[in-house]
Amino acid sequence: MQISKGKIRNIGIIAHIDAGKTTVTERMLFYSGFTKTIGEVHDGDTVMDYLQQERDRGITIQSAAISFQWKQHRINLIDTPGHIDFTIEVERALRVLDGAVAVFDAVSGVQAQTLSVWRQADRYHVPRVAFINKMDRNNANFEMTLQSIKEKLHVQPIITQMPVGEGATFTGIVDLPTMQVITWNSATCEDGSTFNSRDINETDGLLWKNSHQARSELIEQLAELDDHILNILLQDDNLDYGLLSAEEIVSAIARVTKNVKAIPVMCGSALKNKGIQPLMNRIVEYLPSPISKNNEISTIFGKGLFGYAFKVLHDRQRGSLVFLRIYSGSLKSRQSIYNVTRKCREQVNRLLLVLADDYQEIKSTSSGNIVVAVGLKHTVTGDILVSSASASETAMKKAEGQENNIIPSIKIPQPVFFCTIEPHTSAEQKALDHALRCLQLEDPSLKITIDEDTGQTVLSGMGELHLEIIGVRIKEEFKVNADLGPLQVSYREKITSNATEKSVLDRILNGKRQAAAVTLTVESLLDTNPVVCVRGDDLHLSDEYFNSIRDAVIATSSHGPILSFPVIGIKVTVVNCEIQVGTLPSIVAACASNCLQQIFVNGDNRLLEPVMKIEVQCFEKDLGNVLGDLSKSRRASINEVNNKDDIRIIMAEAPLETLVGYATVLRSMTSGTGSFTMEYSKYSLLPLQQQELLLSKRSDGNNYCRMLPDTEE
Repeated sequence: MQISKGKIRNIGIIAHIDAGKTTVTERMLFYSGFTKTIGEVHDGDTVMDYLQQERDRGITIQSAAISFQWKQHRINLIDTPGHIDFTIEVERALRVLDGAVAVFDAVSGVQAQTLSVWRQADRYHVPRVAFINKMDRNNANFEMTLQSIKEKLHVQPIITQMPVGEGATFTGIVDLPTMQVITWNSATCEDGSTFNSRDINETDGLLWKNSHQARSELIEQLAELDDHILNILLQDDNLDYGLLSAEEIVSAIARVTKNVKAIPVMCGSALKNKGIQPLMNRIVEYLPSPISKNNEISTIFGKGLFGYAFKVLHDRQRGSLVFLRIYSGSLKSRQSIYNVTRKCREQVNRLLLVLADDYQEIKSTSSGNIVVAVGLKHTVTGDILVSSASASETAMKKAEGQENNIIPSIKIPQPVFFCTIEPHTSAEQKALDHALRCLQLEDPSLKITIDEDTGQTVLSGMGELHLEIIGVRIKEEFKVNADLGPLQVSYREKITSNATEKSVLDRILNGKRQAAAVTLTVESLLDTNPVVCVRGDDLHLSDEYFNSIRDAVIATSSHGPILSFPVIGIKVTVVNCEIQVGTLPSIVAACASNCLQQIFVNGDNRLLEPVMKIEVQCFEKDLGNVLGDLSKSRRASINEVNNKDDIRIIMAEAPLETLVGYATVLRSMTSGTGSFTMEYSKYSLLPLQQQELLLSKRSDGNNYCRMLPDTEE
């Protein structure tokens, strides 16, 4: 069925792990009629978590997409992981979405990973609505969660729904624009498919009074954010807010949401099947269609095809499945298209509508939709696809460099963990290499390198769980027997002093003299960004020679002088370069590499260690012991300690190396009641004493990188 762009909603579900994202999604599928029964995470029968590892562990690992109908609209929904190890899945989903539903735990409020996914959504200016979930749980607190959203996310939440009761007394919601009470009775309808809806009135007593006040506050908030509502109020100073229609309020909420001026807040309990249908209604009303974003691209590409590849999956029968967001034009099966990024032609053999782990074949698709293309052999995550090379050239001339603003690149996080992987037998090496190629194509955050000294294959990833699941998938999906080595911390290196060196290289190759003299200056920067290489002010050098020097600088910096970890946080300036006529660029590059190596050898070099943000929860009686252990044994910096009923929440930063086995220690200190989560924060200088200890362990032939901590989900 063909649906106009105005009736399409491309949305994602984002949240901290265990806030209830998949549970919310499964209810949406049930109430829309897509499924006949409700899938449950704890039963391992959800539609969206279809990987065996997801069902075994009860967590989302891969973002899953699905399309369903609701109120004459098509909702293309992506359910994203909440675990920090799979942050790339959130990143590339948000890149192509027009809106998102942020799910919050009514007991915990804003949590560590909530902050991360919120920052990711900010990066792509994604409009959001908030759904405060788990209102049925003991200690659920709507006001506390609202306050944490305001204080920690630094946004303006606007209450559009109020809960009727909290915890065991939670029965439904009050929808403020319509002033209707919507309640669910689990005794008469356990699956929540039917509910009671009525106008709220003065006979409701305190509920009426609170709702009437909340609606007035909502209108006043909207007047500050929306000119249309402000003009209505200015025309009549004595206007009764109760006379402002629900349609006018809903339209104003939609406008401020689409302009990312405020976040509408709704509530419910997905597990108890309460509040999902009103959430779905407001999704189609508050969140934008693809039209606004498509218009930006249409000014450049017109009605021509513009597709963006945001995800690739390997299917044993179909081959590579490339997930595309179509921003303009249309795409048909059997169509030949042009990959702008790879500068090659591709053939679309089939087009599929994605339904989690199932697919429905379609003949064509139009702008605004998300589809899967089969048959693309060279396309990877982040590639741009158009109808032809000539169409690309015409559009790029019209864009005049603006395409990077319209289509921001996906930010791929740098891995801080690594381990080796080896097949059981040499006969399985080829199959292992194939499996790793497929997995790396799927997951841009997985890095695969070969250790130059040992010849071993090294996997680098975002965490213990990330690499563990890679190992399991290699065995279960690709049927390759392979063992992962100990998981290790990935350090970085940095030269802490400024230095200048000159290097000369003079060789006779094939009877011709090849000579170059390169002078480099290295400046130590305060940040820990990747190495940058720039021209000196008075340098006169062709682009060909400069590019060869820059490439050599980047390559040399990938192996530092201490333990061969990448060097970061320095600026390399090409001060001078004298070249014999006819000298090859490769000779100049080798000279530059020698020069930089001299600076590294003679410089003051330090190791940098990954530092993690951690959030620790414990009871008041254990707070002293937990704080003491963090300060003395973990080298932690305590940022704040918050109270939430009888729970104490410690926000801190600690080096990853010191968190080895912390989950076990914390459980022991708190009699099994303590828990913690962590996410990568930054690289910082390793104290000299710790660096000397690390180097002495290596010189003794011991494993110089410590095992990773076991983190709690």
